[in-house]
Order: sequence, then C-alpha cells, then structure tokens
Amino acid sequence: MIYLDNSATTKPEPSVLQSFYQASERFFANPSSIHQLGGEAEKLMAKAKEQASELLNVHRDEIVFTSGGTEGNNLAIKGIALEHQGRGRHIITTAVEHSSVDEAFKGLEQLGFDVTYISVDENGVISAEELNDAIRDDTILISMMHVNNELGSIQPVEEVGQIAKQYPKLFFHVDHVQGVGKVPLELTDSGIDLCTISGHKIHGLKGTGLLYVKKGTVLYPLFHGGNQEQALRSGTENLAGSVSLVKALRLIKEREHAGIKHMYMLQRILRKKLSEMDGVEVNTPEDAAPHIINISVPGLKPEVIIHTLGERDIYISTKSACSSKQTDESKILTACGHGTDRSTSALRISLAYDTTEEEIHIFLDALAEAIDQLKAVLE
Repeated sequence: MIYLDNSATTKPEPSVLQSFYQASERFFANPSSIHQLGGEAEKLMAKAKEQASELLNVHRDEIVFTSGGTEGNNLAIKGIALEHQGRGRHIITTAVEHSSVDEAFKGLEQLGFDVTYISVDENGVISAEELNDAIRDDTILISMMHVNNELGSIQPVEEVGQIAKQYPKLFFHVDHVQGVGKVPLELTDSGIDLCTISGHKIHGLKGTGLLYVKKGTVLYPLFHGGNQEQALRSGTENLAGSVSLVKALRLIKEREHAGIKHMYMLQRILRKKLSEMDGVEVNTPEDAAPHIINISVPGLKPEVIIHTLGERDIYISTKSACSSKQTDESKILTACGHGTDRSTSALRISLAYDTTEEEIHIFLDALAEAIDQLKAVLE
C-alpha cells in the first residue's frame, strides 16, 4: 500500500495506540471522582497537560483538550464572538478556510455578526496589509489557518500576529491543524490568542486535539455541565485520548527537523515530475508547506483517477476530506482565480515523514499510466 492522503488523516503510531490502551486499562476512573482511583486519573490528566504545554512552550493552564480540529475551531470562534459581542460584532477570516471555520463564520452571520472575508492571490495567500485595512473599531476576532489543507499555502500568521498586537481588544485565532510538524509556529509572544491542533493529523487518534487559549482570553463555552477543562469544555475528560495526543505530539516534535527536510526533498521530486506530465497543472505554490502537492488534470474527473489508483493500492484524494464528497469544485482554487477546468479536476497528494522516495516514483508512474488510459478511453 502507498498512502498519500496524510492531510486527510495519518496512520496512528503504534506507541500512540499503546499509550491509549494503557491509559484506558489502568486509569479508567473518572478524573472528577474523589476516591483514590479518580485522584490517580486526575494526576495523569494534569501530567498530560503539563507535557503538552512544555512541547508547545506555553503555560499549562493555556491548554484545553478537545475532540479535534472542528471542535477547537468552533470553540475559539464562537467562544470569542458570543463572549465579546458587546464590544463589537465584526469578525474577519479568509476566503480559503477549512469548512469548520468557514461554516462557523456563516453560522455567526445568521446571528447578526458582520464578517469580512479576505481574498487571496493566485497562490492562495492573503495580504496582511489588506487584512490590517479591514480592521475596524468594532472588530473582535481574526481567524485564519496557518497552512492551507488543499494547496499547502502558508499564510503570514506571524505578520498578522504582530498586527493583532496593536489592537488589545481584538483576538487572533490560528487553525494550526495542517501546520503542526510541517511548518513550525511559535505561540509565545506571537500575538496569537487561540490555536487549534488535531491529533489524527500527527499520527495520533481521531477524536483528540487541543486548543491553546492564551491567559486572559475569555471564551463563551460550547458545552455547559460539570465545568471540566476550566469550564471551557464540560464533560468527562477523554483521559486516554489526551495522553495519546501528547505522545503523538512528542513524537512529531522529536522527528520534526529531519522529517520536514525529507518531505521537502520528496515534494521537489513530485513538483518536477508532475510539471513534466502532459495535461497536468501544478496548483501548489513553490513556497508551500512540505507535505502537500495539489494538481489538476483538466478534462478528467478526479474521482476516476483516484479509483484507478486505488485499484493499485495507491491512495490520494481530491480536496479536504471534510468536503470531498460534496460538489466537485474546489472553492480554494476558485478563490485563487482558477477556472472551472482546474477547480473541478483537482487532486491532492499529501506526505508523511515515513513516505519513501521509492513510493513517490511508483505513484508517479502509476499516475502517468492512469492519465494515459483514461484519455485514451475519452478519445
């Protein structure tokens, strides 16, 4: 099997699975219980939070464990909007966000919030200057992704963070789901108030994640109940999931430097060979994150190519897995100014640290054969 759909989800590391199993078996008690077993579970939860904070170089109380990217993004966006709407109801995002951000903003529009969607250039990148110009007296939130999940484009979040610092009453949220382990991001003194991370994108388990909430940032919770997670996420804690997330985060941090270098090498091979293929258009910009290459094959349906490759045990995807079963058109490529011929024929190849050069060459040969076969059928 050659798996090149790592931006949709990654294969869990065996040691991450083991950490989940061990925590589930030994520390099964409710961390809120006052007996000794509950106390042991509570101590392990505190240890997991401490380790996560050390890995991210933030304070322990700034970590909130979640169920993943969608919950983290919704808690950050809606939490700020609902809590601080008395100061203003203007919020800013970009035209190329993940559906969990885009739909959250659309939902807030239905509640009467005024949303500005910042446009992008042909590479899928916003202008920090344009964003700065969009800030108003009643702006309370900026939310944007670090790395685009379809193109791999890197947004200028560090620059936007410095802009956000100039507006003390404005909060800045970063969706870092695709950036962790691929494009490092320092949170301390960055101007970033909230940052979302998902476990299953870093060889952890689905249903795990965390939200960084900078000290002093007040959110309206999505869940009300027993006041777990500093009353920001009520509900019995997923202790085993949190432990496994921290394990995955530790492993990705240990391999980060060499892994990024390796993926850039593979990406260069992909870019060169794909650019030489007849009928293939490379959509990912040169200065993108190392793990994503997005291409279009105008005239061919992307799902047909995917199924053809799947028959050879090679797996790639179209766009975001969260929207891949919806309309064929990529809103990201459309926002970049591409026509329907490219925006409806996009394919995404996404790498992991363990992807090998041999696998890339096998994939490239198989793709070229698939395209030739499908074009022959259409002639």
